[in-house]
Amino acid sequence: MQFMPWSQDLEIGIGEVDEQHQWLVNLTNQLHAQMNDGQLNPQRIGDTLEQLMDYTMNHFIAEEELIKRHGYPGTDEHIRQHNAFCQQIMALQDRHEAGETVGNEAVDLLKNWLLNHITRIDKDYVDYFKANNISV
Repeated sequence: MQFMPWSQDLEIGIGEVDEQHQWLVNLTNQLHAQMNDGQLNPQRIGDTLEQLMDYTMNHFIAEEELIKRHGYPGTDEHIRQHNAFCQQIMALQDRHEAGETVGNEAVDLLKNWLLNHITRIDKDYVDYFKANNISV
């Protein structure tokens, strides 16, 4: 069984965003598998953390552009949350590069953040779009 299975509960109904979220969930599962395959490989873990950071930043840019373009009133707070999350991931990367084992902490952070952010925070802008007849 996967650490974080993808489900319809995580879909917000915007195809591009859902695909990006699913990719992030898959990378989280990949990192979890690397931490628990019995062959702890710091290089692979570091590569996956870097891939997660890169993909997350690209996803955030796309999502922020979307909500700005459609006048979502919670845009500033949404961006603040994105920035805070990026800082947490960068700190984990720095600690990993310094030799600490941060993989389990990273997968827990990713899982909790993704579940909370997608199901609560992202769905807020989807509700705004629906209420204002904005189709994406």
